[in-house]
Amino acid sequence: MSQEFNKGAVRACQLRVAAVTPFTSIDYPGKLSAVVFVRGCPWRCVYCHNPWMQARAPQPGDESWERVERLLARRQGLLDAVVFSGGEPCVDPALSCAIDAVKSRGMLVGLHTGGAYPRHLREIIDRLDWVGLDVKAVPGDEAHFQRVLQVASGSEAFLESYEIIRSSGVAFEARSTVHPALFSIEQVLETAKWLAEHGTQTFALQIYRKAPGLETGLDPVTGDWPGEAVEKELQSLFKNFILRRN
Repeated sequence: MSQEFNKGAVRACQLRVAAVTPFTSIDYPGKLSAVVFVRGCPWRCVYCHNPWMQARAPQPGDESWERVERLLARRQGLLDAVVFSGGEPCVDPALSCAIDAVKSRGMLVGLHTGGAYPRHLREIIDRLDWVGLDVKAVPGDEAHFQRVLQVASGSEAFLESYEIIRSSGVAFEARSTVHPALFSIEQVLETAKWLAEHGTQTFALQIYRKAPGLETGLDPVTGDWPGEAVEKELQSLFKNFILRRN
C-alpha cells in the first residue's frame, strides 16, 4: 500500500468533508444512502456543479467526519449505504479509513469518481460495492479530455481507472455529462461504443443542466438533443441505458 494511503498514517476523522447529504434515494442505485462530499479535485471541468469543492484547503462552513459518524449512528438500520463523492474523493488519503468505518457499521460503500487517481483507486476497489464512473470525454482522446477538464492531462488516468473497475467485478455505472459545445453527436456515440466494447453494461447519458446561481458559460440544452435516433442506438449498445435530462 502506498505511503499516501497507508492506514497507519491517517484516520477517518481527517477526511476533508466539504458537505453531506443526509438522505437520498438517487445516488446509489436501489439503495437509501447518505452522500459524503470530499474536498479537492485536480480537474476543472467546464460544467462542474461543485467548483467550490475543488480546493483542498478547508473552507468556512465545511462539514466534518465527526458529523458523518453521528449521522450514521442515528440512522443505523435506516440507511443502506454511504456514497463518497466530491470533488474527487480518491484525492484524500483518509478515504480508505473512512470506507472501513462505514463497513464496520454493516453499510454498503459507493464511490463517485472521474478516475483521476488510479493508484489510490486500486487500493480501495476491493472494499467498494458500487462505483459511479464519470466518463469526461472520449476514452483515449487526450485533446477531448483537455477540452472538458481544462487541465493538461486526464485520459491516461481514466483508462487505467476504468480497467481497475472493470476487472474488479464491482458493479458500476459509467456516465457522461454532455453538451453540444463539448460533445458532438459523433463523440457521444464514440464514447458509448468504446464503453460497450470494453464491458460496460450500464451507461447513463446526462444532458447538461445549468445549476441555479452557477455560471459555466454554457447555455441550457434545449429540445431533445441528441435526438431520438441517437437514443435508440445507445439503448441498443447496453444492457441498461439511462437518459437523464434533469
